[in-house]
Amino acid sequence: MKTQDIMTSHVETITPTESTKDAAVKMRNLHIGALLVVDAGQLVGIITDRDICCKVIATGRDAVMTQVKEVMITDVTTCFDDQDITDAAKIMAERHVRRVPILHHDNSLAGLLSIDDLARTSHDLAGTVLEANRPIH
Repeated sequence: MKTQDIMTSHVETITPTESTKDAAVKMRNLHIGALLVVDAGQLVGIITDRDICCKVIATGRDAVMTQVKEVMITDVTTCFDDQDITDAAKIMAERHVRRVPILHHDNSLAGLLSIDDLARTSHDLAGTVLEANRPIH
């Protein structure tokens, strides 16, 4: 099975110059935990609710004045739309990520693959990713 078979095709995005408050409001309203950051049609990063909490709120920064590009993750792990889901799950586990943007081979955005997508398809694959993402205390 390929990533394109189980990924979420309609992906919510935000631009790098929008405020982290706008990002947080959008995530809250849509009941999601991450937004892909797109500039001129290209994926440039990802921002999560955790990024906003830890890098903005917890450090006393103003969410209205802090732009997404200041706290987003730019080293984004991606997979291709025709990649096998087993390979994608392995990459997610190795990189300790719960979601990966899925790209077409021209690097345009195809969708987003999350651990929830894997869980709906394969409990074993989701378990592999969850185990790798378990906090070490």
